[in-house]
Amino acid sequence: MHVSIHAQIVFDPQVICSVGQAGCQIGNACWELYSREHGIKPDGYLQDDLTRPKGGEEGFSTFFYETGSGKYVPRAVYVDLEPNVIDEVRNGAYRDLFHPEQLISGKEDAANNYARGHYTVGRELLDDILDRVRRMADQCDGLQGFLFTHSLGGGTGSGLGSLLLEQLSIDYGKKSKLEFAVYPAPQVSTSVVEPYNTVLTTHTTLEHADCTFMVDNEAIYDMCKRNLNISRPSFSNLNNLIAQVVSSVTASLRFDGSLNVDLNEFQTNLVPYPRIHFPLVSYAPIISSNKAHHEANTVSEITNACFEPGNQMVKCDPTTGKYMATCLLYRGDVVTRDVQAAVTQVKNKKTVQMVDWCPTGFKIGICYEPPTAIPDSQLAQVDRAVCMLSNTTAIADAWKRIDAKFDLMYAKRAFVHWYVGEGMEEGEFTEAREDLAALERDYIEVGSDSYADEEF
Repeated sequence: MHVSIHAQIVFDPQVICSVGQAGCQIGNACWELYSREHGIKPDGYLQDDLTRPKGGEEGFSTFFYETGSGKYVPRAVYVDLEPNVIDEVRNGAYRDLFHPEQLISGKEDAANNYARGHYTVGRELLDDILDRVRRMADQCDGLQGFLFTHSLGGGTGSGLGSLLLEQLSIDYGKKSKLEFAVYPAPQVSTSVVEPYNTVLTTHTTLEHADCTFMVDNEAIYDMCKRNLNISRPSFSNLNNLIAQVVSSVTASLRFDGSLNVDLNEFQTNLVPYPRIHFPLVSYAPIISSNKAHHEANTVSEITNACFEPGNQMVKCDPTTGKYMATCLLYRGDVVTRDVQAAVTQVKNKKTVQMVDWCPTGFKIGICYEPPTAIPDSQLAQVDRAVCMLSNTTAIADAWKRIDAKFDLMYAKRAFVHWYVGEGMEEGEFTEAREDLAALERDYIEVGSDSYADEEF
């Protein structure tokens, strides 16, 4: 007897926590995109021609909840130690979308200092934030987890971001915690002490985050220049691109598709060992509206584009590393047959090396909802797109770069007094640096062939 089981998609609510300046600005870009994707106006009510939000049966409820008056409110918490960025939200086009209590800001900033965000100024806000998160988690039927957006180089994003992640790990142990972390770009640096903040926060969050998607401002900056012909990209150009990635990662939770992937499946397929949880993100097609009509953007073209360094969100050379696992998330007009053909094509390429202990290596997600382009983002409206999350040993390059900068400063103990003055012990620097050295080694180990070193 053949029984067919209809797969019921369960929409699991997610709370998005945006911490620090970069985190909040990425949050803004994401919520603008989500609202458009689901047909929700900036004031939180539906577009006039809709009776229900766009998306799967209850797809919008992953990120929005509905109030009694028919308003849709984001499951979002914005946190920053100084008020400026959040005041922009409070006074901006989307001011009526958010619950006022979900926007939490302090009076004085972290002054680019991890220790201020983690030990002194940030800690004062912690109870308020947790209380807000708790109230939001209680409204959710079956909370699946948290998405974090923050930068690793600033004071609030690193210090308070890691403190909050630590705390949520204690309070909601089993829930998934995904980070979208802005990694300090090699050339476009905003502060001298970024290497310290990055190493400290990576060390603190290493065991608390389940999966961290790194994005490097410089890589995205170059994409905007090269692919979108924007001569001087602004932060909002960069954030619109990051928002497309965050949307792709969560699209299958919110819209129907033939192969839907939930976040737990991602993790299972992407993270072979708990510490090796920094997938490299690529996205294609990134094309400007004036070029769009000249490109075919077939499934095989956009799939191949993901393996090119120019579409990666972190600067590193994938040809030097090996792929452990790859997740391809397609959206829009895509059929399984084309995907299989494209994947076979990639596997036959010599440039794409897989580790020998993971033979299959590809996980596929297909969601029918095409990407939505924000009108002024200069991104073209396309029929299909793909976001690739690949766990590759090449990302260890990023750690090497930041560790080398850390060592240069720490050898002279430069700027350390600012951290010690906020109650941090100097030993924490050495401990964090040793942990990252261990992380670099972990990546080398994972990439080495299983049989090469063994004596037969």
